Amino acid sequence: MIGGKRILVVVPARGGSKGIRLKNLRPVLGVAMVARVGHVVGKLDNIDRAVVSTDHEEIARVAEASGLAAPFRRPETLSGDRIGDLEVLTHALGEMERLDGLVYDIVVMLQPTSPLRKPEHVTATVEMLLQGSWDAVWTVSESDSKTHPLKQLTIEPDSGRLDTYDPAGKTIIARQQLTPLFHRNGIAYAITRDCYGLRPLWAAIEALDNKVPAAVQIDLLLDVGRLVERGTLWFLRNRPRPLDIAAAAADFAPGIETLGRHLKVVLST
Repeated sequence: MIGGKRILVVVPARGGSKGIRLKNLRPVLGVAMVARVGHVVGKLDNIDRAVVSTDHEEIARVAEASGLAAPFRRPETLSGDRIGDLEVLTHALGEMERLDGLVYDIVVMLQPTSPLRKPEHVTATVEMLLQGSWDAVWTVSESDSKTHPLKQLTIEPDSGRLDTYDPAGKTIIARQQLTPLFHRNGIAYAITRDCYGLRPLWAAIEALDNKVPAAVQIDLLLDVGRLVERGTLWFLRNRPRPLDIAAAAADFAPGIETLGRHLKVVLST
């Protein structure tokens, strides 16, 4: 716990990876990648709970041996190669809050496929989240300028003619003209539970304990996650750039509040 905030670490490690079979069990310097995460977590003082989200018994066994808990198994519906992180984290959060009987304030995702992370990377990510009052903080690395979109080329299938992927690339002469870009490196993601203002909705779903089947509650949580993901993608694709998140949120807030008050009427018409 940091600053009164409960922290749940989730390590996503499914068994059905296609590119490299059971990649989460592959050793790096003699230690399975999923176990390396457990060793890092063991050096963190402020983590309240650390679990692996997996559908594979051997991954669960190795994770538990490294200090991670494996109190649930990921359902088959969340184990495909087209399932997003949001759905996996939503399921893990819902399961752990149900099993532990408490609410976690921050979810930290640590992917096994970044085996060179250090404890200080995770600590710095969480501290930045709290000190900056951010909704989420991700670790990133600067991308090589050779992979910049303005330097990419296409090949016309019939003629074999080369062209720039983006016409603006024809104006680039030196790399100094390029705006630096960054990519997610998977070392650490820290996300607040209130990131999307979902606490009241989640509380309403959790209040259905012993009133509806657990599978129904999980489906509701996943549906909420999918709606958030779709809304976020629409927002990123359609808002003008540069994106002023605070200003855009302020623009939408009154309309969303009004819609929320009249949602039953809207859905019944």
